[in-house]
Amino acid sequence: MPVITWLFDAQLVIGDQTVLWREIVGNLFGLLSALGGMRRKIWAWPVGIVGNALLFTVFLGAVFDTPNPVNLLGQAARQVMFIVVSVYGWYRWKHSADAGGAAVEPRWAGGRSRLLLVIGLVAGTAILTPVFTALGSFEPVWADAWIFTGSLLATYGMAKGWVEFWLIWVAVDIVGVPLLISAGYYASALMYVFYGAFTLAGFFVWARARKRAALVAASPDGQQTLGFVHRSM
Repeated sequence: MPVITWLFDAQLVIGDQTVLWREIVGNLFGLLSALGGMRRKIWAWPVGIVGNALLFTVFLGAVFDTPNPVNLLGQAARQVMFIVVSVYGWYRWKHSADAGGAAVEPRWAGGRSRLLLVIGLVAGTAILTPVFTALGSFEPVWADAWIFTGSLLATYGMAKGWVEFWLIWVAVDIVGVPLLISAGYYASALMYVFYGAFTLAGFFVWARARKRAALVAASPDGQQTLGFVHRSM
């Protein structure tokens, strides 16, 4: 198909730098998915899947013979992980909506789950670093492993409706920006800067939503009187 062929080959040249349009478009789909998540809209999941599919081809630069012959295996693998976990999240949110409520009700993960998330992030990074190193991922490999592990936990947390998942994204973005710049993926690095600010805003939006829901539940008649606005990722 002409459109797909153009999207796969199209490039944007800025000075001596070449950026693939599918890297830009894939990240824009990711940002749109994040906006839909913040508003707790079910369409956030399929939109994100489209962006993941595009970015998968971008981060395997050497495999797909792109102008940037750098393989970020963790970044590429996490796109596959995103698609798999997004199918789960899509089903979970859709099932909740079918039950007559919002797509998801934000809630705090709790002390035990928070501890497990931290342990999972550190342990996953330690386990995947030698694996990605053996496969030839870009240095520093631990950063690639950190981003993959954090992305997995954050996406799972979003599907569960945990407010804390936003903070995991912040941790991912802090490491992701310098890694992507050093690897030459400037469009993705720029988007990570926006994501970082966006995820902080998302955390406070979901925290307020959780507080409002708790106040409504505690009211004598159980009725919502605070003008609750649906938001999310």
